[in-house]
Amino acid sequence: MNTLTVGDILERRSDMLELELVAGGEGLDREISSPDISSPGLALAGFTERFPTGRLQVLGETEIQYLGSLDEDVRRRSLEALYDHDIPCVFVTKGLTIPSVMDRLADERKVPLVRSGLKTGEFFRRVKPFLEDEYAPSTAVHGSLADVYGVGLLFVGASGIGKSECVLDLVERGHRLVADDVVRIRRRGHDVLIGRAIEQQQFHMEIRGIGIIDIRALFGIRSVRQQKRVEVVVQLEPWSDEATYDRTGLDPETTEILDVKIPRVLVPLNPGKNITVISEVVAMRHLLRYAGIDSAKIFQQNLKRTMRPVRDYLEQDYE
Repeated sequence: MNTLTVGDILERRSDMLELELVAGGEGLDREISSPDISSPGLALAGFTERFPTGRLQVLGETEIQYLGSLDEDVRRRSLEALYDHDIPCVFVTKGLTIPSVMDRLADERKVPLVRSGLKTGEFFRRVKPFLEDEYAPSTAVHGSLADVYGVGLLFVGASGIGKSECVLDLVERGHRLVADDVVRIRRRGHDVLIGRAIEQQQFHMEIRGIGIIDIRALFGIRSVRQQKRVEVVVQLEPWSDEATYDRTGLDPETTEILDVKIPRVLVPLNPGKNITVISEVVAMRHLLRYAGIDSAKIFQQNLKRTMRPVRDYLEQDYE
């Protein structure tokens, strides 16, 4: 997780959040230690025993009207009590007029005071996903991520086994590259994994014997995408006569990434195997299962239904 400062929010989300720096510009390097946001209504009223430090503070119309109803000395003491805590930044929404004492305190304490033209609810709706994404658990995985029929397939395996070549063949067949070699994965919510390329390698692949190639330049903008949900892990490994491989699909395997369980398919490689078509089948089977259709279980049920008359006959044969 990268360090996020108040200055980063102003630089990267100023237009989306309609931000205007009012005071406290010397504190733009203050770090934001939590993705949570608070409205300090109780703190302004004097109850600060359970004040959540380290959070961004948002004052809406209710808080500003309350401050406006106070005598000047009471208003100053109320705001000083707020600024006595460790807060990285104070936002005022709806483009409201800010009490002058807040400007002075922001400059004195070096705590940025920022005004937003958005309504309070809309401000929260836009800023929360940004903060949650920045502070989401993340990891880097050695592999290749492709969008195949809308399903995010993460190809993993030993170096040189053919992950990039497989994804390159999928791109040639009309599917889309997300990331190659290093896939940066973030967890959103409880069970959603989003993969994307690191910035320096975006849309590029390394093909041994050829070198670095630009997929977007070679195949067009439709051959790539910025990010994709990771839905199935495809494990590539050399064929082994001693290993036992799944032949029915009745006992699907899973793996964990960032404490999220996702399906895992082990594909053994031997000469002549068309891994590209197999990958497409993996994606289509995932879509079928998502729609409630499990081919392996349906086949098993039909087989049992066909065998039942024979079993009943044998059970009644007393000779």
